[in-house]
Amino acid sequence: MDDEKAPAASLDPAALGVDPDVPSVARIYDYYLGGRENFPSDRAKAQEMIRLAPGTMEAARENRAFLGRVVRTLAAEGVRQFIDIGAGLPTQENVHQIARRIDPASRTVYVDFDPAVLVHARALLTGTDDAIVVEGDARHPAAIFDDPALRAHVDLTRPVAVLLIALTHFLSDEHADALVGHVRRSVPSGSYMAITQMFPGDHPPEYVKEAAAVYSGTNTGGVVGRGRAHIASWFDGMELLEPGVARVESWRPPAREGGPAGEADEGAPGILGAVGRIP
Repeated sequence: MDDEKAPAASLDPAALGVDPDVPSVARIYDYYLGGRENFPSDRAKAQEMIRLAPGTMEAARENRAFLGRVVRTLAAEGVRQFIDIGAGLPTQENVHQIARRIDPASRTVYVDFDPAVLVHARALLTGTDDAIVVEGDARHPAAIFDDPALRAHVDLTRPVAVLLIALTHFLSDEHADALVGHVRRSVPSGSYMAITQMFPGDHPPEYVKEAAAVYSGTNTGGVVGRGRAHIASWFDGMELLEPGVARVESWRPPAREGGPAGEADEGAPGILGAVGRIP
């Protein structure tokens, strides 16, 4: 996932074994971030979502910036192992690149089920010893944590940071709750879990239905908005890092030239994030 090696618009649906007419959430997210690894079907869905929620691209970029701040924060706390589930397509400032700057001995495992992600990540990680990619479906977390390659790359008897970034809103309540529960049972004391989740804000139910409809034809089959209480419940019994459950742009934001930015509209739709330490 080294950005200096990143290919330009090189997706070949025949080689990937995918139907280019079926939009992928990873490729839609790539479009939001300004990437080129997407098909017309992905761009059409992305534009639908942008028309529904004009701040979608900015929210995606804030979500990506949140990921970077989390990795730097946890690396500074001494974490040297990261598991990024639902990693998505490679872009700039990937997890292993940030972590290795803190400590070159850091280890990262990327997990995804999208063929495009797997092909690109494996190609871009060739010759990289500190990061690997494994195939895994977040709806089947036991298989992820039992994967021999994952277990060979990270030591699950030592603290690890599990990153569930922009993932849970593509899962039903049953699958999201099961994933979080399995993560908490699979890693030792002193580990961390980071989550970002789509937040519908104060919009009426019709908005949520329209957003779900946009994603209904993708490879995940829909999207689920959740509020602060549900997200907070995933961290019950854990030590939440300040500022707790917050909009991603408000979670330990960098100092801005000219003074602090204005307060975020807490009732507006966006993405909420939180990081917790497992006792």
